[in-house]
Amino acid sequence: MSSPGEYYLSLPPIIRAYGTACLAVTTVCSLQLLHPAYIALIYEDVFYRLQVWRLFTSFFFLGKFSINFGIRLLMIARYGVQLEQATFDRRTADFLWMMIFGGLTLLGLSAIPFLWNPFLGISLVFMLLYVWSREFPNAQINMYGLVTFKAFYLPWTMLALDVIFGSPILPDLLGIIAGHLYYFLTVLHPLSTGRTYLKTPRWVYRIGAPAQVNSRAAVQPEQQPGTGTAFRGRSYRLSD
Repeated sequence: MSSPGEYYLSLPPIIRAYGTACLAVTTVCSLQLLHPAYIALIYEDVFYRLQVWRLFTSFFFLGKFSINFGIRLLMIARYGVQLEQATFDRRTADFLWMMIFGGLTLLGLSAIPFLWNPFLGISLVFMLLYVWSREFPNAQINMYGLVTFKAFYLPWTMLALDVIFGSPILPDLLGIIAGHLYYFLTVLHPLSTGRTYLKTPRWVYRIGAPAQVNSRAAVQPEQQPGTGTAFRGRSYRLSD
């Protein structure tokens, strides 16, 4: 049985860095060493006071220490890790680009007044959950030992639980929107048209992620749209 240190070092690099940042920021805020207001996404401060760090720090706060924070951190550790290790195996740059694209999408959505949310960490985690549910739609989820259902329905189940327990649902909805937009542009639209408009930029490969470039895969007959692909997950991925 591996030690906590060995488990931590075994985590894939992007998720390990993001999870560590979330834990660190939440710890600092919970110990009242930093007020969350200083890292919240406030566009007036970004543009008029040039506090550009808010565009980044708002993604690392998952709320103060609570059961909900623990659940979000576990979602990163389970679903984010499985995405990076399985779906994006040997394609770290593509996974990093998914995170960047999700962040940019959430920033754009939050610029709409009625969709504004000061902290986008929960939304980004929910995006990971949504993409995972589409990549592994037939995985069996056991919810508290009470009910078992397919992973395809997990984001909506978590959303329903937030409604039941009175938690804000806007962060969840923003994450679902961002996740679906990414999945549509990289999987569903290419499956139906054979074209892709969202590719990992070359500069992402130069950040330090392995420059793993995949060839375009042919679509098999059973992968054509209209034959249940929504519940089978990814059939292929298009990239540079």
